[in-house]
Amino acid sequence: MMLRRLAVALLSVALLLPPHLAHAGPALVFEPYNGTVFYAEDPDVPWFPASLTKLMTAYIAFSDIRAGRVTMDTMISCSAHAQSQAPTKLGLPVGGELTLEIAIKIIIVKSANDVAVMVAEALGGGSEQAFVVRMNAAAQHLGMTHTHFANANGLPNEDQVTTARDLGRLARALILQFPEYADIFKLRHVKVGDKILRTHNGLLRDFEGADGMKTGFICDSGFNIVASATRDGRRLVAVVLGEVSVPARRDRVTDLLENGFKRYFWKSLFGTTIDGLAMQASLSDQPAHLRREICGG
Repeated sequence: MMLRRLAVALLSVALLLPPHLAHAGPALVFEPYNGTVFYAEDPDVPWFPASLTKLMTAYIAFSDIRAGRVTMDTMISCSAHAQSQAPTKLGLPVGGELTLEIAIKIIIVKSANDVAVMVAEALGGGSEQAFVVRMNAAAQHLGMTHTHFANANGLPNEDQVTTARDLGRLARALILQFPEYADIFKLRHVKVGDKILRTHNGLLRDFEGADGMKTGFICDSGFNIVASATRDGRRLVAVVLGEVSVPARRDRVTDLLENGFKRYFWKSLFGTTIDGLAMQASLSDQPAHLRREICGG
């Protein structure tokens, strides 16, 4: 009888766990409205955010629009500094202009690094670094205590560090504070002149209920994603960091979301929220460098 009960208990736990647990990259699955955690793995391990950085760039843009400092129709221009950014980029000439609305859509859909700097300079009084100061102030305000930004687009920088928990806090803030912009994160493409820019987020094409948010990649970070999906009025957000390829990232985030929806009414394996999870890393820990594994050399 004891062995049978033990077997049943182990089976029950196994059913709660996502099938792909071989990779050690951080992961988090939670319900955004109350913050209930459904799964967490190394949520406080430092990681390079890559283009997930642009979620904060968008957050500050939305804040400035709400405060009346700018509008979606505000024109922003391309500086030499913006033009110099590495791909992925839109490739505007110096002096080229976009509306702030189109710029935000481009950084979410296509993750254009030059356009992210255009937004930063427009909202930072002409200085990307002044905008970065605002990014770090916003991060502290949101409780992103293990996050530090050094640029507005997520291109490689040793000082640009975050965690899965902190990215979860940022995703929650975008969802709860700015629901009027939810459709931007669902976009599969954006048209700029004669160009059609298509999303890097394949979940929007092939995962039931997917409704955002952002992908990211640099060699040092591996393949990252913050993904949101809604089914039958139930919404989940997953953060996955450090996968070795686009297919591996897709498989892991899909497994995590599918398992989350299957046990939605079981509530949380942890019985806690994002803020209630025990801290699992210190501020002195250093992020992993995956360049050799991901890009070689």
